Amino acid sequence: MAAGAQAMSISRIYTGGCQCGAVRYRVEGTLGDPHLCHCRMCQKAAGNYFLPLANAPRDRFTMTRGEAGWFQSSEIVRRGFCRDCGTPLFYDALAADHINVTLGSLDDPDDVRPVAQAGVESRLVWFAQLAKLPESESEDGEFGAARHIVVRASNRQHPDYDTDHWPPEDIP
Repeated sequence: MAAGAQAMSISRIYTGGCQCGAVRYRVEGTLGDPHLCHCRMCQKAAGNYFLPLANAPRDRFTMTRGEAGWFQSSEIVRRGFCRDCGTPLFYDALAADHINVTLGSLDDPDDVRPVAQAGVESRLVWFAQLAKLPESESEDGEFGAARHIVVRASNRQHPDYDTDHWPPEDIP
């Protein structure tokens, strides 16, 4: 558990997967220790400033579609991702009784709120200033609305729920 974190979790069913829908998973029960990891390995694995993670007990975790690709990032950890679209999905400390899922890969990422931060020695110094940056919505700006319409009409992203078949026959 991340330093100073309290186990915040809700017992229920969580589903998630990659952007293209080739890899899907399900967790029954609890997602524990939801946290943001700022360590340099997680930054690189996510291609981002931090990686949001939560623990899923192995005996409650099931792959429901496809197979993850794996990268052995250290002797004791491997990281799972979709081989087709590259979505980071799992942080697997091999000796642990749980696997970590990336919170952004959940169908409803707002369901699990991080309660701690780890690896803060690598946290970017300007990270605390994010809340002060100007904000805009996807459709804002000179080309925002037109671009958003084109993206929405040609969207090949898997929906945020389980499907019997993906992609639909009408998507090339």
